[in-house]
Amino acid sequence: MKTLKFRSNLAELVLKGEKTVTWRLFDDKNLQVGDELVLIVKETLVEFAKAIILNVTEKKLGDVTEQDYTGHEKFIDKEDMLKHYKEYYGEKVTLDTLVKIISFRLV
Repeated sequence: MKTLKFRSNLAELVLKGEKTVTWRLFDDKNLQVGDELVLIVKETLVEFAKAIILNVTEKKLGDVTEQDYTGHEKFIDKEDMLKHYKEYYGEKVTLDTLVKIISFRLV
């Protein structure tokens, strides 16, 4: 089973059913539809749920639309989005960076 880590505040949203989509850059796990996932709290490395991937879409960060935010936390604007992902992935992130938009459900 593949694992995905979420910060504790996002793990809470997942458990409440408010967060059903995650965006991942530089996917080193080859995440695909049907993959079973173990969801882990990043700060504690404790498993908090299991999930299955329902849909995967790939596009450039600069091409993300309002529809892509359904089930995902919002950003103020594209600059805010870039700042957020640079904190996770470093300065190599640009609007041309590919993002995997992953829809999942808890099992």
